This record gives sequence, structure tokens and C-alpha cells, in this order.
Amino acid sequence: MKSGLRLQDTTLRYFLEVVKYGSISKASEHLNVASSAISRQINNLEDIVGTTLFERRPRGMVLSVAGEMLATYARKNALESNRVISNIAALDGLNRGHIKISCYEGFAMDFLPRCISKFRKEHDGINFNVNVSTPDDITRRVIHDNADIGITLSYSPAKNINVAYQQPSPIFAFMHPTHPLASKEAISLTQLLPYAIALPEENTTIRQLFDISCSRLNLLFEPALVSNNIATLCHFSMSEGGIHLAGEVTMRHILTTKKLVAVPIRDKGMGIRNIEIQTLSGKTLSVVVKLFLEYLIEEMQSEKLNYEL
Repeated sequence: MKSGLRLQDTTLRYFLEVVKYGSISKASEHLNVASSAISRQINNLEDIVGTTLFERRPRGMVLSVAGEMLATYARKNALESNRVISNIAALDGLNRGHIKISCYEGFAMDFLPRCISKFRKEHDGINFNVNVSTPDDITRRVIHDNADIGITLSYSPAKNINVAYQQPSPIFAFMHPTHPLASKEAISLTQLLPYAIALPEENTTIRQLFDISCSRLNLLFEPALVSNNIATLCHFSMSEGGIHLAGEVTMRHILTTKKLVAVPIRDKGMGIRNIEIQTLSGKTLSVVVKLFLEYLIEEMQSEKLNYEL
């Protein structure tokens, strides 16, 4: 790096947008800044550090080794700035701030909005943005600082992720109380074969574990219904259409109405996933994010249902 030269916030912000979108033109659209201005800033930045930061390819721009190092520094610098600003705002009785959360659909149906509502009764100046994504996308959003907190399902550790809380999330069979299997203490996948079953799509952890377990047991199911919408699967079972599979947290609010019952599935492969509350490893959380994170974990622990498999 040339001596006496400093990296400016605007330059680093443009640099990170190019990193995020993989092209100057897409960064230009997002920032509403001319492509030429962004290109000029990137060229100036490469001149300051004395090396190439991107490999220019036909389908976009990929970070060089030096670019990876600078991106790590720039992200930490941006995170620290956001943390300081949030902490200053939080000095006003913890009644100001903004929290970004990314979670899977089941968590967004009841538990999370209920937690936010209860939390805001004491901190009504704190606002939330909740993004519903797939488990892999949730983790990516946390890593790229598009979410302060991620609530996801996982069965393996993720790089650059701090797991603030974890609890098992086995898969249950949910059915109408009048269903022939509703009185069972536990069932196997084999026992489900004679009955209509509703399944989520293949990009979900439930479907992946179900398919792996069925393959191992040489079971072939023809689902009566496949959907990417949890509510659709739930109402199928509530209407006595058959059985659907889900985690306990997803269906917790429905179970309290007695409109469905949950029966544990005893096959070991159906219980290896975990609920994880994630934050970015190495990131210093703002006061308001830390406060809500602690509240979220307490709520999850207090409401946890202890089913025995």
C-alpha cells in the first residue's frame, strides 16, 4: 500500500457492493451510482493497495487473494461502525434500534412474531425486519451481514458462524385426532405407508432426511400432496386429508388448539437436525441485538416441549 494514503468509507462501500453482486453494473443499479464512478473508485483502490483486487471474468468479477483480505477488513470495519451507531441509539433507554432477522418459514408462522410483539411492549422503539429463507440462505445472509440473527435448521457446523443457541428439532408426524395412528406413542416410517402423506419440497431438511431414511429402509412413498407452503400441508392434515411431517416449533401454535396431534417418528435418521440461532462469528453485536437475542433464547427454552422419542 502506498504510504500516507488512507482507505475512504465511500470507496470501501463501493468495493463491498461489487463484491456482493459480482459486477460493477449490478452494484451501480443497487447504489444508484454511475458505473463509471464505481469503476473509478475500484481502480483508485487497486492503485492505493498496489495490486489487483478482482479477477475480471466474462460472467463477472471474482476476488483475488488480496481482494479477499481487503473484503474481510472492509466488512469488519462496516460492522463496527454499525455497532457503534446502534449502541449510541440504544443509550436512549434501549428504545431505538433496528434488528434484521432471517429465519425459516416454520419459525415465522407464530413463534417469532409472537416474541417480537412481546418484546416491543417494553421496547416499542425497536423495529424489526424478518426475511424468510431456506436454511442455506439464512446462513449466507448472516455471513454477509444481511441479517443480525439467523434462525435455521442444520445438521452440520457452518464456517464463520457462531451458534448462540442450539436445540434438537426431530421430525414429527402430524395428523387429525381421529386418524388411526393418532393414539400411538411413536411410529415408524413403515407404519405411514398405508396412509396419505403430504410432504414439503425437496430443498427442505425435512424432505431430505425423509428421502434418505426411506432409501435406507427401501420404502417408496407416493405423496398425496407436495407443497413449499407449510400452511398448505398443515390444513391438509387438519381437514383429515392425511399426515404431514414437520418440526415441533413449526406446529406449536396449532398443537395448543388440539386440532392436530404430534406423533414422534422413531427412525433415528428423522431426528438428527437441530434448530440453530446464529450470529456472525467475530461480530460484536449491538446492545439492542444482544438484548433481543437473549430474550429469544429464553423464550425458546421456556416454551420447549419435551417429547420423548
